[in-house]
Amino acid sequence: MTPKLLVIPSIDIKDGKTVRVVQGIPELDCPEYGSDPVEMALIWRAENAKCIHVVDFNAAWDNSAQNLSVIEKICSAVVIPVQLGGGIRSLEAAKRAMDAGVYRLAIGSLAMENPVEFKKIMDTFGPKHVAAAIDSVDNEVVIKGRRVKTEVAPLDFAKKLNEYGVERFIVTDVKRNGMLLGPNIELSESIAEATGKKVTLSGGVRDKDDLMKIQDHIACGIDSVIVGRALYENNFPCQRLWRVAEFGIFT
Repeated sequence: MTPKLLVIPSIDIKDGKTVRVVQGIPELDCPEYGSDPVEMALIWRAENAKCIHVVDFNAAWDNSAQNLSVIEKICSAVVIPVQLGGGIRSLEAAKRAMDAGVYRLAIGSLAMENPVEFKKIMDTFGPKHVAAAIDSVDNEVVIKGRRVKTEVAPLDFAKKLNEYGVERFIVTDVKRNGMLLGPNIELSESIAEATGKKVTLSGGVRDKDDLMKIQDHIACGIDSVIVGRALYENNFPCQRLWRVAEFGIFT
């Protein structure tokens, strides 16, 4: 049986509330998204989501742990894996997140700035529970909440991380994030092919046609996609689009 693309809803959090993110910038005044991240997680679970991706913008920008209790409540409220990105800058921060119930950490800035500490986290929790997050703007990796440019190409960064034993990359085209401009399949595909590892694509998905386009690239290694705005704004004729990934990205 042909594997099915796994669709992962995203919950972006700032100041304890659900926010909409446009090109990496969270907007707080978005009442249509609802303000309670825990309630949002329960909604996606009721829609039969198989996992949830959470981004903590306070942690990413200010290294703040103010949203940790909210994240813990999300993990307790749903019986599906929760993947967390934002602000994991040390082994201690990783342990706090995992103790809160997070299944997988998405780490980018630390991997760029302190690969030794990143490797410690990898060794402690294993590659199944640690993914490398690559955020890109105009083919340049950005870090620290997508605010700092690095002059490093995403493909070069991915090849380096591959040497550390990374088994999954989460690749985001920041300029398409929240813009409904269509996914940057080429970027994710290049990383999947160069590393031989699995890739979760993030950013730009507009509708089911985009999902079908990404589905066509499963064979190259893109096995999942994170979707935010298009789901929140009901851009799908039917949102019962969740699938069980037979190859099990969370096993």
